[in-house]
Amino acid sequence: MRASDSERERIAELLREAVAEGRLTMEEFEERLDAAYRARTHGELEPLVRDLPEPGGLSGSPGAAAVPATGRGRWRGRVGGAATSRTAFALWGGFGRKGTWTVPRRFTAFALMGGGELDLREAHFEDGEVEIRCFALMGGISVVVPPELRVDVTGIGFMGGFGESGGDSVPDPSAPRVRITGFAMMGGVDVERKRTKAEKQRLKAERERERLERGEGGGGRKELG
Repeated sequence: MRASDSERERIAELLREAVAEGRLTMEEFEERLDAAYRARTHGELEPLVRDLPEPGGLSGSPGAAAVPATGRGRWRGRVGGAATSRTAFALWGGFGRKGTWTVPRRFTAFALMGGGELDLREAHFEDGEVEIRCFALMGGISVVVPPELRVDVTGIGFMGGFGESGGDSVPDPSAPRVRITGFAMMGGVDVERKRTKAEKQRLKAERERERLERGEGGGGRKELG
């Protein structure tokens, strides 16, 4: 998996904390920091903190757990910072918010005879708890969230729909909480849990690796015998 700027910065922060605690010498710190900023993949980042604990954790807690992709490390670098957009409006047209935009504490989306999409799968969040207010009149608003995000949907639909759909919901206790409220009339607001293409590929690769490891663990040898 390719590493992002925010993931490189998270590793750099772990290294700064480690040298401040005396776990790394200044020479080691400078060497690893340079490698972190030059890293292009998760595989290059992980070894840099593998022998370090998470901030505030015991020495036996591997820092690698805070590296990209899953668990607490995934969300640590995605909460905080200034909002990049606070409203979205569509009249006989559409709007979209995708990628690494920063969701404010309160975001308002309005669609009248039009539509819009709010994609939170790679988004950052101004705070650990945010509210997204969606109003759809003869139009539609789609909100796409990752399965791990904590989401509460409490909107109302009148001659329309306001609800949640999609696949596996596995909320992460460390993830931000997103409250989606609002009103849909002769239209709809749909909150869909969906993984990104890159995430699907990563999970597929992990399953394939586990399958091969199980085969090497005995199944494959038995067949050869």
